[in-house]
Amino acid sequence: MAHSVSAQKRVRQNEKHRLRNRAWKSRVRNSIKRVQSAVDSGDADQAAARYRQMQKLLDRAVAKGVFHKNTASRAKARLGKRIKKLSPAE
Repeated sequence: MAHSVSAQKRVRQNEKHRLRNRAWKSRVRNSIKRVQSAVDSGDADQAAARYRQMQKLLDRAVAKGVFHKNTASRAKARLGKRIKKLSPAE
């Protein structure tokens, strides 16, 4: 256990941040799963709507420091590519 007052405070802060980050990661992962299930079902409109929601969540999580921006970008690109395959080619 930490001995100094400042070290004890950091322990408390780290625990709060850990729980907050965990909640955000869970929200983002669930959102990604919703997009993937919509893609798997073949519903392009629903997949696109859920994709937009997922993008907002991911960008907010990046702003809060939960994810690295490249991680979010990679997730958006991969799902975007899958959604594009659903819509008919023009």
